[in-house]
Amino acid sequence: IISVNRWQTFVGGWLLVFCGRLGWVEITHFSRSTAVSWLPGSLLFVVNIYAGSRSLSKLPIPIFFVLQNASEIVSYLFQRITKKERASWLKLQSLLLLLVAAGCLPFCDPQFDPDGYLWSSVHVSSVGAYRVFQQLQKSSSLSDLEQQYINYFFSMILLAFAAHPTGDLFGALEFPFLNSYNFLSGCCASGVLGFFLVVATVRLKRNVPGEHCGAWICLAKVLSILLTPLIFDFTVNISTLLCLLFSCLGEALLVFSDQITAEK
Repeated sequence: IISVNRWQTFVGGWLLVFCGRLGWVEITHFSRSTAVSWLPGSLLFVVNIYAGSRSLSKLPIPIFFVLQNASEIVSYLFQRITKKERASWLKLQSLLLLLVAAGCLPFCDPQFDPDGYLWSSVHVSSVGAYRVFQQLQKSSSLSDLEQQYINYFFSMILLAFAAHPTGDLFGALEFPFLNSYNFLSGCCASGVLGFFLVVATVRLKRNVPGEHCGAWICLAKVLSILLTPLIFDFTVNISTLLCLLFSCLGEALLVFSDQITAEK
């Protein structure tokens, strides 16, 4: 997992540098102190991608999305504690639906994997904390792409040092599909497509209001859930379907509540 994450961040980092040199993306020179102030966010980013990869290796994509949506609850709790912000009743209802869906899922998932759910809980916590850190650093002069630039190169360094203690350095050499064309092409595609996903998301946030951006992300998740059974093995029952429905409905209500808040 560490080798794959290191490869993805390596490709993403150097593609960002390459596109910046060509003027396709805007990355300005920032001071060392500015970069250092962002390092806690980069650490959360590393935990986010590593725990997310470990979780995805054991859980189906729809299950992963349901659990990932619970990160909105973590973000809200952090904001409630730090900023004393109160949410509308509609937002509270949406968060309740997300909580019910994620909380009930382990008890009805026919493909339940304890390790997958454990890593997913770490992923959810780090994603929620990362969002809060971004909001606390709004006064920072770093743009979204500059933040991602620091994240990529910090991840490469940290994951490189972590490869040996975790056993991933030599474990990767024993991976049975190491010489598989499909595996190698998939790794290459994951790095390139991950980079384009980051750039597309940043462009979407710049050109589309935040509440509309959330609607597009919600739609993308719904389409991914619908397409998953056509590509991967996914065992589902009525209870699991209800959890998926509650999670999608909760996210849609959350987007709607953000739209109402923005209009006010």
